[in-house]
Amino acid sequence: MRILVSNDDGYFAPGLAALAEALAEVGDVTVVAPERDRSGASNSLTLDRPLSLRRAANGFHFVNGTPTDCVHLAVTGMLDYLPDMVVSGINHGANMGDDTIYSGTVAAATEGFLLGVPSIAISLVSKNASDFSAAARVARDLATRFTRQPFRQPVLLNVNVPDRPYEELRGQRVTRLGKRHKAEPVIRSVTPRNETVYWVGAAGQAADAGEGTDFHAVAEGFVSITPLQIDLTHNNLIPGVSEWLTR
Repeated sequence: MRILVSNDDGYFAPGLAALAEALAEVGDVTVVAPERDRSGASNSLTLDRPLSLRRAANGFHFVNGTPTDCVHLAVTGMLDYLPDMVVSGINHGANMGDDTIYSGTVAAATEGFLLGVPSIAISLVSKNASDFSAAARVARDLATRFTRQPFRQPVLLNVNVPDRPYEELRGQRVTRLGKRHKAEPVIRSVTPRNETVYWVGAAGQAADAGEGTDFHAVAEGFVSITPLQIDLTHNNLIPGVSEWLTR
């Protein structure tokens, strides 16, 4: 089992170290992660400059680019083999509902999926986490299950783990993405040089968090596992748009 590990919090993030250590019990792990925090980078590729690949003292590789860059570079240039799995994380914070659109953690896994590799994004639902061991064990469990029962086609799973000890997790639920309320307004401030700057506001609270959603599962103490797809086509609107264009 050859596993490519990445994240969006940077190669120095404790969640990445915990994930790599846990997955090393399952297979041969290669880590390629951003050189700095790239949270919110989404599925962006760096096309306006070359990328550099370096190796840290702990053996992790890091790239001066986005999470997508890291996986793309590793799979299409660095490695001389196709990984059996891409695992991204462990993100410090939830990636549920609308978060998946912006998430660099999900983006790294998505790039693996687009390149034909089964991929998992794993996040710890906590704003002040210091212990990533439960989420790391969940990732190891899923990778172990994949070695025993591989999918017949590439799959993209978004996994969110409640912030509680592994023994207190109530199990796993396969969920759909919930939905958040509109994000909070940007925060305006003035620098010491009297320049006006803006900080992006906080994500909105959960709007659709009913039974069956990722929000609901995590709130009940379950690990949420959401299968994702990439096709953005709004099929139900095709007839309506066609009719609109012919009026």
